[in-house]
Amino acid sequence: MRSTAFVWRWRRNPLRRRTDVLEAWAGVVALVLMLLVGPAVGWFTGSLAHGALQEAVHAQHRHRHLASATVVRSVSGGSDGTDHESSAGREGYRRVLAHWRGRDGREHSGLVAVRQAARPGERFPLWTDDRGEVAGRPMDGATAGVHAALAGLGSAAAAAGLVEGVRRLFVWRLVQRRYARWDRAWDRAGHTWGRADAGS
Repeated sequence: MRSTAFVWRWRRNPLRRRTDVLEAWAGVVALVLMLLVGPAVGWFTGSLAHGALQEAVHAQHRHRHLASATVVRSVSGGSDGTDHESSAGREGYRRVLAHWRGRDGREHSGLVAVRQAARPGERFPLWTDDRGEVAGRPMDGATAGVHAALAGLGSAAAAAGLVEGVRRLFVWRLVQRRYARWDRAWDRAGHTWGRADAGS
C-alpha cells in the first residue's frame, strides 16, 4: 500500500498536488541522506572513538602495574573509605584487608575485593597505579575496538534518526498546509453550496 502511494505521487494525473510531489521528494532525499550521511557519521565517530580509546589503553598499560598482594584478614561490614575496589559492593566479590609493595618499592595496605574467599597469608594479583594505589585492570585493545564500533553504530543510527525526524516534521508541515487549503476551499464552496446556478 505504501509503495503504491509512493508511486502514485510520481505519476502525472489531475489529482496529484504539489504537496504530493514535495512529500515524495522528501522521502527520496531522506533515504539518500540515511544511506550516505549515516555511515559517514558512524565511520567518523568510530574512528575518533577508536583513536581516543587506544590512547587510553596505552596510557593505562603504562601507568597500571600488576603487583602481588597478601591477605591480612577478611573484612565484613562497611568500608572505612580506603576500599577503592569494593566500595560499590559488587556481587560475588569478598573484601579483604591486604598489603602489597608498590612499583615505587613502598609498602601499601587497604581493603580490596577478591573473587574467591582467601585465607590470611594467601597471595593474589592486584593492579596498582604509579603511586601504588589500587587501580582497575587496564583496558585491552579488543575491548577498546568493541566500544569504538558501538559508538560508530550508535552515531550512525542517531544520524539516520535525525534525518527521519526532519523528514517527518517536513511532511507534517505539508499536511497542515494541505488541510488549511482544504478548509479554505470548503469555506469558499460553502457560500454557493446547493445553488443551481453555482454548479455545485
